Amino acid sequence: LLVLVQVHGQGGVKFQNWAKTYGSSPELYFQPTSVEEIREILEMARQRDKRVKVVGGGHSPSDIACTDDFMIQMGKMNRVLKVDKEKQQVTVEGGIFLLDLNVELSKHGLALANLGAVSEVTAAGVIGTGTHNTGIKHGILPTQVVALTLLTASGEILECSESINVDIFQAARLHLGCLGVVLTVTFQCVPQFYLHEVAFPSTLTEVLNHLDDHLKRSQYFRFLWFPHSENVSVIYQDPTNKASPTGWLWDYAVGYYLLEFLLWISTFMPSLVCWINRFFFWLLFSSRVENINISYKIFNYECRFKQHVQDWAIPIEKTKEALLELKAALENNPKMVAHYPVEVRFARGDEIWLSPCFQRDSCYMNIIMYRPYGKNVPRLNYWLTYEGIMKKYGGRPHWAKAHSCTRKDFEKMYPAFPKFCSIREKLDPAGIFLNPYLEKVFY
Repeated sequence: LLVLVQVHGQGGVKFQNWAKTYGSSPELYFQPTSVEEIREILEMARQRDKRVKVVGGGHSPSDIACTDDFMIQMGKMNRVLKVDKEKQQVTVEGGIFLLDLNVELSKHGLALANLGAVSEVTAAGVIGTGTHNTGIKHGILPTQVVALTLLTASGEILECSESINVDIFQAARLHLGCLGVVLTVTFQCVPQFYLHEVAFPSTLTEVLNHLDDHLKRSQYFRFLWFPHSENVSVIYQDPTNKASPTGWLWDYAVGYYLLEFLLWISTFMPSLVCWINRFFFWLLFSSRVENINISYKIFNYECRFKQHVQDWAIPIEKTKEALLELKAALENNPKMVAHYPVEVRFARGDEIWLSPCFQRDSCYMNIIMYRPYGKNVPRLNYWLTYEGIMKKYGGRPHWAKAHSCTRKDFEKMYPAFPKFCSIREKLDPAGIFLNPYLEKVFY
């Protein structure tokens, strides 16, 4: 018995990602409130021979979420469905923002063990692209998922976990939005905790020569390298029992406006970038600073800048060689400029088929070029040089960020790629969930 719920899509909606680097104009834009409505949208898409793209917060710095056909935005399906205090697990609808989930968990004395820098992202979206943070004992965010439910192209609901539909589970924990609509996600949580953050200056040589010590010394260790210099800011974050917030880590506000202005000027005089990187290191990062706060407030930081980003994961033992090669490339090529920082983070290996950390502990090396006042800064040389180094060391790109890889590359990078493809073809034989980004991945 098909109950007809009339779903209405809006026309004329312009979709843009957060950085305003990619956008599209879906023919119809939907904000469903129930599974029945989503089924009906899929049925309508089938009848009209349209594709469907599901989006969350639209934060991905690539075109992974773009479509000119039907777009489903999951923001209205954002409830917390169940908190299991005994197992320390929470089940939520796929459209919930982590922003809201963090607050909700806090009320129950729980937290997610690891979070990325941004929380205006949805539960289903975070796992769709393999969001990560840092910490060699911690996996990427999808490793915290213990179960999920998937609505497939045919309208069937699949329960997936480590014991049911196991193969689909290992595919869907990093699903790229191409297996179906993720309706619910169950996260493994931990008791709520506070983090003590310490940031202090160092040099690239010191950090790379004592990488193991740093990794052992702090649970969530990362460092920022300032290109065109030896300058590094080391950041340790560790659980603490002291619960006294110590105010802001850095006063970004002053720095932000000045930085944007200087970067804009540097688009006319690229050689200024070397000086800007050093100046800002001296201004904001050259002294030791500390901060204590509830975990999610330390993990999240405000990303004010529109930017282009690349972020690849390489085997952890290649960290030093790869970074030194990037540094040498910049030194040997005075015309190539790189904005600060190059952010270096670490993650534990896992068994998720399309995880950049599949079966190996990894180092993520995140490079950026800011867009001062929305202006594009030439970056092609830097981008290609970086990608070349990452590929040379067996790197795998972050799925949400810009990269130039195609199916041939992914077949080499991911031992389980054929398995993922066969599951995708089985769940979505007509390719209703594909878009131009995904066609490059699968064809």
